[in-house]
Order: sequence, then structure tokens, then C-alpha cells
Amino acid sequence: MSHRYSLQAISSARREEWDQFVNTHSQGHLLQSWAWGELKTSSTWHPIRLALWDTEETRIVAAAQVLRRTAPHTPAQLGHLAYIPKGPVVDWSQTALSKILFMQINDYLRHHGALALRLEPNVLEDSPEHVCVSETLAALQFGAARSVQPLRTIMLDVTPAEDTLLARMKEKWRYNVRLAARKGIQVRLASSEDDVRAWYRIMETTSSRDEFGIHTEEYYVRAWHLLTANDKGRLFLAEHEGQLLAGIFVTLFGGEGIYLYGASSNEKRNLMPNHLLQWEAIRWIKQQGATRYDFWGIPDTDDSEESMAGVYRFKQGWGGNVVRFAGGFEREYQPLVMKTVKRFISF
Repeated sequence: MSHRYSLQAISSARREEWDQFVNTHSQGHLLQSWAWGELKTSSTWHPIRLALWDTEETRIVAAAQVLRRTAPHTPAQLGHLAYIPKGPVVDWSQTALSKILFMQINDYLRHHGALALRLEPNVLEDSPEHVCVSETLAALQFGAARSVQPLRTIMLDVTPAEDTLLARMKEKWRYNVRLAARKGIQVRLASSEDDVRAWYRIMETTSSRDEFGIHTEEYYVRAWHLLTANDKGRLFLAEHEGQLLAGIFVTLFGGEGIYLYGASSNEKRNLMPNHLLQWEAIRWIKQQGATRYDFWGIPDTDDSEESMAGVYRFKQGWGGNVVRFAGGFEREYQPLVMKTVKRFISF
């Protein structure tokens, strides 16, 4: 059976074919999209797209966007780390196919100098797929590993009518959405790099206020160009009397909207711009045919004293459900070398 399948590195000439497969697969995710790999190229990662090709049916049956990172100030010959975020894109219930995919990925990565592979499947902890994931990866010598992406999030089903979505919110959230509109908050889309840079300035304010790290300004400008192409993402901006108060970056891929980044100033917070922003984003992804909205990460604890507890409460108010992902898995190809490399680089 394994001779039927061939692992191929996909070139940019087949970008549309790649995204078509990932976008329509039940395990597809934004972080496996071509644009996400391009975005990560601007940081310290370098993507390679590996597709498992069915030679009899001449089609892609599984795929993995692998991000590779080398240790700074060390020889490239030392090797690199490989990471598959929210992937691979494979039907985990087809155990034989999953094993063929990983055996070929392992061979490919080892041959090209990978020291270890970490992955985080786009699979929920309480789903039937989780059992398949755990059994398959254990058989292939993968162990549990720390997650890079958030382990928990809040997922909102956006298939009901808008009136139903409003009714399912907490009363205060519904009130705040309407309050913002009554008080003159205007929501528009970023239409230029200048808009993105203005939003970044309030992102810096948010980072300082809420004590979390952010990327560089150029990273977000590049994200806006890459992730909003073909209306697959939007930067929603909330203004009052021409003053920018807040903005959220929302993507749309694989039938799922993701609240990826958000920022708000310290001014006029009583006008509740963030509530109207989220509502307009929910309305947009619903109109585009999405079925769910991922609020993208909450703390791994319900402790009200946790530093991000306020963010957690805000995301809870929209009527979604808390879900937990299967987590990270890792296989070391060169355990002895990894002991040294871990001092210089991590996932």
C-alpha cells in the first residue's frame, strides 16, 4: 500500500492547489495555509509544504506545512527544528494513511537535517479523532510535548440567525453592542498600510497595559497584506468622531473565523468599541458562510486571579463553548544533539 503514496514538496506554482486542499479538508486550518507559511518566513521560520500524493487517483490525500528553525549563531550543519502547527491535514480515522504520511515525513525531515519534529494536531481533546491521534503517534514514537499554540479557546457556533446569536450572549454584552452603536462608534475596514500602522500604535498601548508581547510593526503590515488577500481576512477598526479607539484582525479559512489579534486604546473605553467590533466580525464571517468563530486562546485555568482572566471573561460573554485541543507531540531524531541545541533554540 505504501508504494501507492508519494511525498512531494510543493512549489509556489501549486499554491492554489495546496490551499484548495487545506481549505476544504475537515482538518484544514489557517496555520496550514500557504499565506501563513509566507508570514512566518518573515520571522525566524522557513516553511516547506509536503503533500502526500495518491499516485493511483492522482490527487493530494494529506498535507503538512512544516516550519523549520535553526539556532541563531550556530552552523546550519548542526541541524534544525521542525514544527507542524495545527496539522498535519489528514483524516486521522484512516490510521494506515496517517502512518504512511508520518513515516515519509520522518524520512524526509531526517534526510534534510531535522533534529526533532513537534506537531499540534487541529483536534479537540474530547473528540473521537483524539484517540486516533494518540494511538497513531504513540506507535510512531512521538511523546507528549509543550504546546506552542493555545491549548484552550472559546468556539462560537455562528450558524444560528443573528437574533439568536444576540440572545445567546450575556445580557451585558448585548447591551454593550447596542450602546456602542448608539454612542456613535463607527466600524470600518483598514484600507491602507497607514491604517495598519495607526492600529499598531494602539497595539503597543494594549501590550503595555495588559503585559503581553507583540510582533514588530512590519510583521503586522505583512500579515495584513497576506491574510486579507481575496477577502480572507479583515482588520476591523472602531472610531469615534474620527478617533481610532480599537481594532481587531479576523481571518476566514476552512469555514472558520479566527480572532487573531486585537488592540484598544485607553481612551473612551466606556463607549464599548470592542463589543461592536466583535459583533461586526461575527456578522461578517457568518455572511461568508463560516460555521464557527474561534476567539483564539484563553488561559489554561479558570483561576480568576490569572493575569489574562479579564480577557477570558470578555471572550466568555459571547455565548460560545470552552474547548481544549489535544496538545503537542514530539519526536527527537537526534536526542544527543538536541540536548545541546535546546540551550540555544526552542519551538
